[in-house]
Amino acid sequence: MDGRAVLGIIEPSSTDASLGRIVNFPEFSMGQKVFVAGERGMVGSAIVRALHTSTNLEVVSAPRDALDLRDGASVEAFFQTHSLDWVVLAAAKVGGIHANNTYRGDFILENLQIQTNVIGSAFRAKVPNLLFMGSSCIYPRDCPQPIREEYLLTGPLEATNEPYAIAKIAGLKLCESLASQYGVNYFSVMPTNLYGRNDNYHPENSHVLPALIRRLHEAKLAQAPSVKVWGSGQPRREFLNVDDLAQAVLLLMREKPVHTLINVGCGEDVTIAELAAMIAEQVGYRGVFEFDTSKPDGTPRKLLSIDRIQAMGWSPKISMSQGIREAYQDFLARAA
Repeated sequence: MDGRAVLGIIEPSSTDASLGRIVNFPEFSMGQKVFVAGERGMVGSAIVRALHTSTNLEVVSAPRDALDLRDGASVEAFFQTHSLDWVVLAAAKVGGIHANNTYRGDFILENLQIQTNVIGSAFRAKVPNLLFMGSSCIYPRDCPQPIREEYLLTGPLEATNEPYAIAKIAGLKLCESLASQYGVNYFSVMPTNLYGRNDNYHPENSHVLPALIRRLHEAKLAQAPSVKVWGSGQPRREFLNVDDLAQAVLLLMREKPVHTLINVGCGEDVTIAELAAMIAEQVGYRGVFEFDTSKPDGTPRKLLSIDRIQAMGWSPKISMSQGIREAYQDFLARAA
């Protein structure tokens, strides 16, 4: 594929509901260009929205139908054709516990392909700055809580998402190693469980929060007396709205952090049972929950330490109740 065929500049939208949450970051130089890999996904689209409303960076567009990031030759051609100042690697094959455990080979193969192609091609094209989006599943299953960045590789991973986690660890270690050897500004962000606008609401292959939104909405319409929830309901999880993550990304791009690994979370967690009740309240479902203990719980608890990002002046702004309400409206708009 000819790299020239995929170039475009994403124009900012004239109306954006998240404008009130944006902090202006004027420090980027006029004319600098950033490529957001995965621009149409939940994370990538949130970062693009934030870039447009808060910076003067030009966002170079190369959506999946124009550039397959699994194709090394096409990715190399793209980077050799375009002069970029920043890469934000938000593209990945993602899914919930069922998808991770079922499509284990696909998850490790495709994510390794995407990461190696994008990071390697960016480095060879002398792109000076790269932010790699990881996942909190990189940490050992039985970590002390809250989970600090230095706990990486101190114990076994959770078995249900081990292939995906290994791919992500490889990506962050690639960034860390290039930064150490060559002095490039390549670093990794480890977000907690994300949700929000443009999420995937598939009932089986999505993450727990959007899957429950769909399941509870359908139960409400069917007037079902009960809804099944996978697992015991007791594991604790932390959830962050993707627009809060986007603001953390902008801050990290501006500050160029000393550390090559930075957690981003909200600092609080809830049980899956509590999460289901919160979603039911926003959706308006009045039935009861049946917890299917034949399904895996996954890691007992994942609460990230966010000391590093908080020391830089960032904190989340969107409450769980507000975020779930907005996510439900997003689901309704996209399901219509």
